[in-house]
This record gives sequence, structure tokens and C-alpha cells, in this order.
Amino acid sequence: MSGKIFYRERHKVGTKEKKPRFKLVAVADMNITFYAEHLRKKELEEIAAATGADLILLPAPKDGKMKEDEIEVKE
Repeated sequence: MSGKIFYRERHKVGTKEKKPRFKLVAVADMNITFYAEHLRKKELEEIAAATGADLILLPAPKDGKMKEDEIEVKE
């Protein structure tokens, strides 16, 4: 069973800025420590290839805010 790395696009980064565009959200089924919170897509792909993990892109709301009825809690 391979691990999973969940990430999403950051809200406050413009298209021409030279800042990492993705935010690390969670890691499942892996024993790994990340020292950076914001990463580039290439960095995420390299880490996933080296560890055998799957990358999962989470959808982000367009206005940067989640509405309460959009949040789903699974137990």
C-alpha cells in the first residue's frame, strides 16, 4: 500500500510570482516529515516518486472561503 500526499493550490499567490504555488495539507499511510509548508509541483512530484506515494490534488474554492454546507465530515 502506497502512501498519499494531499495538497491544494494556494490562494494568495499570483500567476507571475516566483513563490511555491501549492500548500501541503496532509499525508496518509507514510512516515515522512515535511519541513516546508508551501511546495512547488516539481518538488511534490519528486518526493512522491522517491517514496512511492500518490499525489492527490484537493479542490479549492474560487473565492478562497469554504461555505459551511460544502464541508463534509466522514466518520
